Amino acid sequence: MTSSPTLIGAGLLGVGAVSHIVGLVRHGLHPYDWAPAWLNLYWSAPAVLDPLAAVLLLRRQRSGLDLACVITATDPAATWYAVHSIQHSGFLAQPGLQHLTAFGAFVRCH
Repeated sequence: MTSSPTLIGAGLLGVGAVSHIVGLVRHGLHPYDWAPAWLNLYWSAPAVLDPLAAVLLLRRQRSGLDLACVITATDPAATWYAVHSIQHSGFLAQPGLQHLTAFGAFVRCH
């Protein structure tokens, strides 16, 4: 039987996947005009990586946990970089960054 944290993590990865897929459909591989191309490409990758990690988690494969950890470490790091170094904004002004940080904390604590 799959544990509750695994189900919640897989569900949240699914939500992330939908968000990234919608971004791809609406804006293509370059959804943020203000961001460099490499960052736009990175933010488009979870459209594939998030659902893959969710499926692997649900199948109880260690690679799912590993991929989820990579995603939850690098996505907030890239977003923090963008918020502070490119947009010159702050944590409280960026709900997306707040959500990513909370998700990363949840995954690391379970």
